[in-house]
Amino acid sequence: MSVHPTTLKTYGSRVSLHSNPTAKRLLEIMERKQSNLCVSIDVTNTAEVLEIVRGVGSKVCMVKTHADIISDFSSAFADELVRFSKELDFIIFEDRKFADIGNTVVHQYQSGPLAIASWAHLTNAHPIPGPGIITGLSSVGLPLGRALLLLGEMSSKGNLATGEYTKKTMQMAKEAGREFVVGFIAMSRVDPEEEEDWLMLTPGVGLVQGGDKMGQQYRTPRDVILDSGCDVIIVGRGIYGVKGGKDAMEAEAEKYRRAGWEAYEERLKRT
Repeated sequence: MSVHPTTLKTYGSRVSLHSNPTAKRLLEIMERKQSNLCVSIDVTNTAEVLEIVRGVGSKVCMVKTHADIISDFSSAFADELVRFSKELDFIIFEDRKFADIGNTVVHQYQSGPLAIASWAHLTNAHPIPGPGIITGLSSVGLPLGRALLLLGEMSSKGNLATGEYTKKTMQMAKEAGREFVVGFIAMSRVDPEEEEDWLMLTPGVGLVQGGDKMGQQYRTPRDVILDSGCDVIIVGRGIYGVKGGKDAMEAEAEKYRRAGWEAYEERLKRT
């Protein structure tokens, strides 16, 4: 197995390789908290979201939200989430998956009841519309110090984000530059060895391999961090779905945090 140069660098040493403030902050948090864990909170009301944040916030580098499924979303809730992100030291990643022309995504990002750019440090987009989607989103997010991930690969069975699609996504990011686009949602490192440092975030992670009835496929933290060379593991129901309330969620998050960090430490020892 070839070793990508990025995977032999510490998160802390990679801070200087990024100009985007959100990318820098994420790497600093990962180093400081010894965590490459992102918890995906896919519940439908604000009380549940905040309960999960209280339970896992001390263990994660990032919290991922789906604001459009939260039935009672409000600016007050967004403010509270931002407060927790400062108090518990994590990045907010709104998993919006923008997929429209530049003019439309400008309004989706900055306006409407969600006003995503006002509170989310990081968001993501499908590359299908072409580079205009990056231009549109960056016109809103870049002045605020926000960052964007492109969807290079996905974890669901039968998805179309493979092969040439992934290569073209990488090329689009390179041409856009790294001021706003900082990485990818991917199942492995999709950047060639000679390229710049990109962040790789991987969904579909569980402590054991498997899947669900809707096509989600789970890989272990070791698979993702050590074998595939990715940077952040994204875990959802495997953590917040445990029974026992805040303490149980915190304990489960610690299992994933430890597993992800141990895989990272082992990766650094590779030569």
